[in-house]
Amino acid sequence: MFLLEVDRVSHAYGKQAVVRDLSFALAQGEIACLLGSSGCGKTTMLRLIAGFEAPSAGSIRVNGVTIASETTRVPPETRRIGMVFQDYALFPHLSIADNIGFGLRREAASEKRRRIEEMLELIGLSGRGERYPHELSGGQQQRVALARALAPQPHLLLLDEPFSNLDVELRERLSLEVRDILKRAGMAAILVTHDQNEAFAVADMVGIMREGRIEQWDTPYNLYHRPATRHVADFVGQGVFLPGEVLSRQIVEVELGRLESDVPMDCGSSCAECKRDCRLDVLLRPDDVIHDDASEVKAEVIAKAFRGAEFLYTLRLASGAQVLSLVPSHHNHAIGERIGIRLDVDHVVTFTQN
Repeated sequence: MFLLEVDRVSHAYGKQAVVRDLSFALAQGEIACLLGSSGCGKTTMLRLIAGFEAPSAGSIRVNGVTIASETTRVPPETRRIGMVFQDYALFPHLSIADNIGFGLRREAASEKRRRIEEMLELIGLSGRGERYPHELSGGQQQRVALARALAPQPHLLLLDEPFSNLDVELRERLSLEVRDILKRAGMAAILVTHDQNEAFAVADMVGIMREGRIEQWDTPYNLYHRPATRHVADFVGQGVFLPGEVLSRQIVEVELGRLESDVPMDCGSSCAECKRDCRLDVLLRPDDVIHDDASEVKAEVIAKAFRGAEFLYTLRLASGAQVLSLVPSHHNHAIGERIGIRLDVDHVVTFTQN
């Protein structure tokens, strides 16, 4: 049985549909992410699970019990669902220990102290319970907010853009720390973010949202290498589409060479079967285009971005089409220089042409 089941949930503000017939499920101990651009409905979905909004259709179940539907609405405070907000919402006048213990007011004093100490150890702040929020760094404050949400032992934890107020370096480090804390606690959680790096660092499963729907619910690896729709391919990672000519059900030819697919390609409704002369768009990621001085195929460097260990080159092909290539940074080529490239594609991803 799944811990959380979201079954065909819809929600609207007036006549504005925000969540549309959305479904997914989450197992105990699993971390999921709703990922999408602003206005796609991801935060509204989180509020529906928390109980701050009510669905206009569909149902939400926790451990098999319906907590929200058109006819049922369990109050937020009795759902045993914790929430971590982007602004931490710590009480500045309370110590770290008292912040963590805020939701444990019904516990006996000894049990409350034990649970607070357990949470302090879990987040790596043992012995600092008497400090106040202003004495901690932003990352430490976020860990305290996480501990406060975990302390009452909720069924599920919701995290609403929890790293958005942090700088990039701290955000990346803390996202890994939060995943480790959640996994050690055995806690199921749902993260909402527009940042795919956060989503991929934290989540086991990610739902790409668009206009209130989930376009693909999958592992980060599959979203990157096996996107189900053109929108997912565009939204996740970087890449370009090159026109390709189908040579057989499993071979397509692009300007840079022939590619063989592990699975039969689909030319869409315009073709009963993919065959020679069918046209498809082929997705090429930066890691599919390899710099190779020995290659006869040359491309012109028209832009480059230094990333420390790598350059991200934008390359112009003979046809004028552009591709991206990740190249070790000791290969420092000038704008306008022509370099050898070849394809090394493990997953051939194609879409019908627009």
